[in-house]
Amino acid sequence: MDKKQLIGLLLIFGLFYTWSLMNGKSRAEIEAEQRIQDSIALANQPAPEETTANITNTTSTTNIPVPIANDSLANAKLAYQYGGFASAIGGEEEVLTLENDLIQVNLSNKGGFIKDVLVKNHYKLERQEDNSDKQVPLYLLKNSKNKFSYELPISGVPGEIVRTDELTYQGTKDGNTVVFRAPAGNGSYFEQRYTIQPGKYDLDYSISLVGLDRQIASGKKEINLNWVNHIDKLEQNFKFEKFYSTIYFKEVGEDSDYCNCRKDDEEDFEGKPLHWVSNSNQFFNSTLVAKSTPFAGAVMETEMQEDDSEDLKLLSSNIEIPYSGGSDYSFDMSIYLGPNDFNILKSYDIGLEEIIPYGRSIFGTINRWVIRPFFHFLDNIIGNKGIAIIIMIFLVKMILYPLNYKMLKSQARMGALKPEINKIKDKNKDDPQAAQMENMKLYREYGVSPLGGCMPMVIQMPIWYALFRFFPASIDFRQESFLWANDLSSYDVIAYLPFEIPAYGAHISLFTILWAISTIAYTYYNTKHMDMSANPAMKYVQYFMPLMFLFFFNSYASGLTCYMFFSNLFNVGQTVVTKKFVFNEDKIRAELLKNKDKPKKTNKFQERMQSAMKQSQALQEERKKKKK
Repeated sequence: MDKKQLIGLLLIFGLFYTWSLMNGKSRAEIEAEQRIQDSIALANQPAPEETTANITNTTSTTNIPVPIANDSLANAKLAYQYGGFASAIGGEEEVLTLENDLIQVNLSNKGGFIKDVLVKNHYKLERQEDNSDKQVPLYLLKNSKNKFSYELPISGVPGEIVRTDELTYQGTKDGNTVVFRAPAGNGSYFEQRYTIQPGKYDLDYSISLVGLDRQIASGKKEINLNWVNHIDKLEQNFKFEKFYSTIYFKEVGEDSDYCNCRKDDEEDFEGKPLHWVSNSNQFFNSTLVAKSTPFAGAVMETEMQEDDSEDLKLLSSNIEIPYSGGSDYSFDMSIYLGPNDFNILKSYDIGLEEIIPYGRSIFGTINRWVIRPFFHFLDNIIGNKGIAIIIMIFLVKMILYPLNYKMLKSQARMGALKPEINKIKDKNKDDPQAAQMENMKLYREYGVSPLGGCMPMVIQMPIWYALFRFFPASIDFRQESFLWANDLSSYDVIAYLPFEIPAYGAHISLFTILWAISTIAYTYYNTKHMDMSANPAMKYVQYFMPLMFLFFFNSYASGLTCYMFFSNLFNVGQTVVTKKFVFNEDKIRAELLKNKDKPKKTNKFQERMQSAMKQSQALQEERKKKKK
């Protein structure tokens, strides 16, 4: 190595040494940095009580500043995460109560929303070990997993969001009003206000943002409300209750709508103004209503739960609250917390009664404006729901008796032609098509319609279907007892089984059994004189149907199966009395003979039927010839 190379290496070494001196940390700096890191670690984990006591009682000067450093770093961390709301984090829970003669609402300062609601004058039935039922208090919104949180768009915090359910509010109660206020520094705050009135199931509710306009992120026009409700099982037949529980909502200027009741569903109404959003069980609901200004939009989602889950369903709504800015902004709402009583919900005049699942179109109309008021009229006079059902059946049967009379008369006329029908049957034993054509000629000749007994039943179908929806939807039948049934809105139980039968259940409903037996007996009596040789399968189907429906109606509302059973009894009574004391077979026979001599007019339908029958008969004859 020559002299020049040695000088170059010395210069390079000198530069590296000088640079390390200028940029290196002193021992004091290194120790200070380590202390900061240790303090941060201590601030992020709670110290055990024993360790804290040792630090507090020691006289070592090096340990005295540690708690102060921890508090400072913790406060800095909260300020970073929550901005001006850092002082509203932590603290003990305080519950304030609002109460009237109908509900008791417990409000928590942790999150500032409803902890639970006791609905007075209504109860839950809990099955005991001896299979008896016990009444227990009924609560709404009583689930620790529930959420009701506004996402405040605060600038400078992570994600520009402060969730109000993480805040601890300063709560005050003045008469029938509770105010929760979360301070945000410099006199600004977020406030939730609740007021209850006597004799009402709803609360006046409002939120206020005071002095927060300087903290709200620029350009924000909405505040998102995240409402998550794990609704509880309130009815004995919770599997049935599940299919009547969902989210209902009403778009401004439109009819109400709802999420699918029988499967997971999502409804996206983002950017569409909504008047209210309701979380509804079969007979109770919790509804958030916008007052003068509608919600800016919402996305609603329902999620089914397993039968063994403690929850009935998971209902989630992300609701957009309009925000116009300013130093003092308020948004007024109300919260309904009570039963799905038609008259009560109708009194609010916002279409809230439409959450009661009476049905849509003509069936819902019949239930709301015909059957419901008619039944209430009877119930107010009689005072017993079961007896009122029987009286309603009697009156309905009397009103519809002209239709039933026509059906029975048509059957009697068909019975009077049975000798002629038997002759045709014997004449065409090997040719059912020919027998059917001759029967049609016979019916036309004597002026008898084989469909005459069916049309009255078809006309009554809308009423039957409306009743099918009426009983399980009406809270009037909830926990009302009649005979052995203790709840006409749920299934009646005559015996519990030690096992569960798929699609049937683990109980036996006596009203359903009685309905099936009476249906089979009535069918046998009513059709024993009818000729079913043209379609022998119908003879067995009519008996098979009631047995099949045993599985369906075993877990249905006993109010309906009670109605169906007593309706069958009235049908049997009307049929027996009419056939024995009203109809005269000789007179009916004479009437048919008169019709035989009258000139006949063939309508287009009969002409088409006869043409079709002739074509069918011609095809059969051709097939027979080909086989020969």
